[in-house]
Amino acid sequence: MAEFFGFEIKRKGNDQALPSFVPKTDEDGVGVISTGGHFGQYIDIDGDSAKNEVDLILKYRDIATQPECDAAVEDIINEAIVGDFSSAPIEIILDEVKASPKIKTAIKTEFENIVSLLGFNSYAHDIFRKWYIDGRLPYHILIDNKNPQKGIQELRYIDPTKLRKVKEIEEEKDEKTGATIIKKQEEFFVFSKGKDGAGEGVKIHPDAIAYCTSGVLDPARKRILSYMHKAIKPTNQLRMMEDALVIYRISRAPERRIFYIDVGNLPKGKAEEYLKNIMNQYRNKLVYDAKTGDIKDDKKHMSMLEDFFLPRREGGRGTEISTLPGGENLGQIEDILYFQKKLYRSLNVPVNRLEQESGFNLGRATEISRDEVKFKKFIDRLRNRFSDIFMQLLKTQLMLKGVITKDDWKNLKENISYDYLEDNYFSELKESEIIRERFEMLSTMDEYVGKYISNEWVRKTILRQSDDEIADIKDQIEAEKKSGEIEGDDDLDI
Repeated sequence: MAEFFGFEIKRKGNDQALPSFVPKTDEDGVGVISTGGHFGQYIDIDGDSAKNEVDLILKYRDIATQPECDAAVEDIINEAIVGDFSSAPIEIILDEVKASPKIKTAIKTEFENIVSLLGFNSYAHDIFRKWYIDGRLPYHILIDNKNPQKGIQELRYIDPTKLRKVKEIEEEKDEKTGATIIKKQEEFFVFSKGKDGAGEGVKIHPDAIAYCTSGVLDPARKRILSYMHKAIKPTNQLRMMEDALVIYRISRAPERRIFYIDVGNLPKGKAEEYLKNIMNQYRNKLVYDAKTGDIKDDKKHMSMLEDFFLPRREGGRGTEISTLPGGENLGQIEDILYFQKKLYRSLNVPVNRLEQESGFNLGRATEISRDEVKFKKFIDRLRNRFSDIFMQLLKTQLMLKGVITKDDWKNLKENISYDYLEDNYFSELKESEIIRERFEMLSTMDEYVGKYISNEWVRKTILRQSDDEIADIKDQIEAEKKSGEIEGDDDLDI
């Protein structure tokens, strides 16, 4: 495993690691191996860490098939990814990027190429679902090694159960302090074709892999967790409660009869034979065939719901038939509803969405629940984290085509943002309500402007406008006055 598979983007000079006694932290949950003074290296692909990660991913996929869990996940994905036939689900925003118009145009063009390579316009829902459930989304970046300036040629999805990220650390001891100093650290991926990620692996250069994770780590910060992790326990509890409810309903719902058969002074053998004859005589086992629609008498099968036949000796009260009542409180499902709500809360989905008959009211924004506001913020965090896959691919594409350098990307990436198509009526209602309340407050303060408060104070405190927004609005008003779009008031202080 000494050789790398995949391409490497050549950099000017080598990035020297700053001396430290702790490795660089990241949000990828990478496995760490130490080297130094060795002529080889060994990676425990079959170790507990890798197996646990594979088991977790398979468990996430399993619980996602639970109907309630699937409904909650679909609510999340439908809010995060909105698409129609007229608009793309995502667009790149370069307003804050300090670069020439030529560079901005190139960035936007390459972003559209990446979206096309991913098939994001058509398969955005499926891609986001894979990332959300698995907690990670890896792609193999394929380029033309003979002509890398052509950029990314193809993106192939990798099953995360077969891919593992590893960090190799080279250490040395400081002679003065005796501390173990990290001399060099290198990250790479290991791909294995074996079952559940086991077996011999291929060492892949990190530049050849686009790897977006959920950013959620376990308490030890060694494993990547999915957003589904919190739903494992509620889902299992809900399954057990539903299974227990079905068993209870089947076994306790019907009424059953008890036959007390008087056998007199008959010997034991004769008494048992007499009891069997009575059972066969009174057994009424009608079976409904759902396939043919026929009703037939099937006495050869025994079930746990049949009547009880008990012998009674001479001196008793003779033959008697009594009825055992069916189970009570069969209509109570509060415990099932409790675990359903608990499952929705574990996935940060508003509980009121569980009740299908209760839709939201397109009325005043004050009627919007706090859960919906929290849900909107959760969706924004998901989008921000998911956008990392576009950032990685865009960086690789721009550097391959020579549009920017590594240093240029460090300056650009912080100002690049992404705009997702919105379909959240709650947020729209909330924004409109906020604007309405601000202007109602503004109307009540009109008489105090110029006496106790200033125009600038009103703009910044009541309307919440920044200095840049105030300047832009002034310019827009002046331009509209000159064009005649609005009637100007020369005495108006703007």
